Amino acid sequence: MSMTVQPQPDRPDPSVIAAQNDAFRKLACLGVPPVQPIQGRMHVTRSLMEAGDGFMAEAVKATGAFDTFEPENDPEGWHDFGAVEIRGETVFWKIDLYEADSDFRYGAETPDNPATTMRVLTIMLARDW
Repeated sequence: MSMTVQPQPDRPDPSVIAAQNDAFRKLACLGVPPVQPIQGRMHVTRSLMEAGDGFMAEAVKATGAFDTFEPENDPEGWHDFGAVEIRGETVFWKIDLYEADSDFRYGAETPDNPATTMRVLTIMLARDW
């Protein structure tokens, strides 16, 4: 089943945010440069870092390559969450959007504006959720 998310006049266009989130995730995880600059940081949890034997590198690469967005895992159409399987272990990733000058205290007022939005990509083992 496919669902198209329609932009609303008082809300940012989800397809713009999705494209920016995808571009940032590919930059952070795969080193693919975006068309326009996108501010952000990537964090991985301690348990993911301690998994050893290249597990974290596989999880980061799979996060960057993720493209299976469905209404169940992407209800807003922002491409801001996903789950990947690495060696039988579920890994979650999530992108949060903040005001760039707020020290991560406030959500982005205009999340579709890359000049004022700071993205934070967190990658973690599902069992740590």
